[in-house]
Amino acid sequence: MVQFFDVISKLFDDYRATTSSRLKIFVYCVLVGTFPFNSFLSGFISTVGSFVLASCLRIQINPENKSQFPSVSPERAFADFIFASCILHLVVVNFLG
Repeated sequence: MVQFFDVISKLFDDYRATTSSRLKIFVYCVLVGTFPFNSFLSGFISTVGSFVLASCLRIQINPENKSQFPSVSPERAFADFIFASCILHLVVVNFLG
């Protein structure tokens, strides 16, 4: 059993000493994934998407724009906003993994 730990220790020491950092990063990405980058993208997508949806809601419920959206009531605009927000955040959470 002692030989097993010696072999593992030697293997780990050689890996750290002789393996290039590029290969270590590649192995890390294969084993663990790119979680920090995905979380950054998810946060960015969520922020921009929420801004766009809120802007669309404000445009649709503004009384001055009633002529551009004659068939959309404020209740319908709000329901569309809630539905689109749920879909957006479902996609964001799914992208996080």
